[in-house]
Order: sequence, then structure tokens, then C-alpha cells
Amino acid sequence: MKKYCLALDLKDDEISINEYEKYHQQVWPGIVASLHKAGIQQMEIYRVASRLFMIMETGDDFNFDEKEKSDAANRVVQEWEQLMWKYQQALPGSKPGEKWRLMKKIFDLKEQSEA
Repeated sequence: MKKYCLALDLKDDEISINEYEKYHQQVWPGIVASLHKAGIQQMEIYRVASRLFMIMETGDDFNFDEKEKSDAANRVVQEWEQLMWKYQQALPGSKPGEKWRLMKKIFDLKEQSEA
């Protein structure tokens, strides 16, 4: 199993943030199916203020490039992404159109304890 952590910002507007959270209480079935199909076994999203943090657990064969290709060919995923972008904004330093940014792990208590 692999674990990835990603970050993204929301537009700093309370009404928009509430709408975004409401969508995530009832994610479209086609989106959930596409996540499973890609090999994503577990996903959690946390928020503080307008910053989002995602923890994603996948099978060992998960590949971001393959997921991106699959998403590009999936009409439901494209519709969801377009809707979500209405609430999201790129992190500082992001490339044009770049949404979720992969975070670098800098500390692991388990690894420190074993050293």
C-alpha cells in the first residue's frame, strides 16, 4: 500500500466553502467509482480555514499519470472537476491549471522510533 498527501486551497469565502463541504457529504457515485477503479483504497479530506489536506491510500500499482488519463476520458469526472474548480484555487507557486499538489513527507514518528 502507498500513502499520498496532497494540498489545495479553497476560495476564501464562507458560503463557497460551505457549498464545497456539502458536495463532499454526498459525492457523486460516478466519482467514487472512478476512485476505486484507479486503485484508490481510502481517501480523506480535511480542512482548516481555506486550506484542504487529502490523505490517499492506494494499491502498490497506483499511477497518477494513468489516473489523469482515465479522468480525462470520463465525462462525469470532468463535470465534477469543473464544478469543484468553482470553489478551489491553486496553491501559491502552482502551474496553470494545477489543482491538488503532492506534499513531501518530512517526518514519520514510526521511522524515528525505529532508529
